[in-house]
Amino acid sequence: MIQDETFPVGARLPSERELAQQLGVSRPSLREGLIALELQGLVEIKVGSGVYVLAERSATPPAVPYMGDSPSELMKARAVLEGSVAALAAGQFSDEALGKLNDIIGEMESAISQGTNPLEHDRRFHLMIASQCGNSVLERIVASLFDERHSPMSERLQDRFGSPETWIMALQEHKMIYNALSRKDIVLAEASMRVHLEASRLRWTES
Repeated sequence: MIQDETFPVGARLPSERELAQQLGVSRPSLREGLIALELQGLVEIKVGSGVYVLAERSATPPAVPYMGDSPSELMKARAVLEGSVAALAAGQFSDEALGKLNDIIGEMESAISQGTNPLEHDRRFHLMIASQCGNSVLERIVASLFDERHSPMSERLQDRFGSPETWIMALQEHKMIYNALSRKDIVLAEASMRVHLEASRLRWTES
């Protein structure tokens, strides 16, 4: 639509709901597509105002150096993988590691209450669990997938839809995962991790 000048430079695109209906796609998929266009400099997303066309597509769009095209798909993959990792870890979590995990939760809670970004504490939480699964390959994959959150599109989604409230919800989910691990409950640990990452996906893509 931008290329064929249905929406010329300076035009405001229809609302998210209307555009999703016109294109026959879900609103989360549309949202990711609009952010991809913004990263390429084709549109500008003004919160509370709308999406505006900036320019025609360049001949050589910038490379986007990350693994997947869709943060939503990334979170689905993490839910599958990290659910299994949590189950593996639950049966062999050491008391020392549980203590460290509890400390990380406390540090994350403090960061949220102080209004600072708790992302690094979030990363340490997930990697600490992976470190206890007994498989170094899975541990590296968990780290790699988590670090996809630093891709341009994922960071833009986080900037737009992340908030203290969403972090508070994530913190409560972390506490549920911790409780399952402390009880060495394999089934509950896997389920809690899957619920957490699916909820995170929805907070990102369907806010």
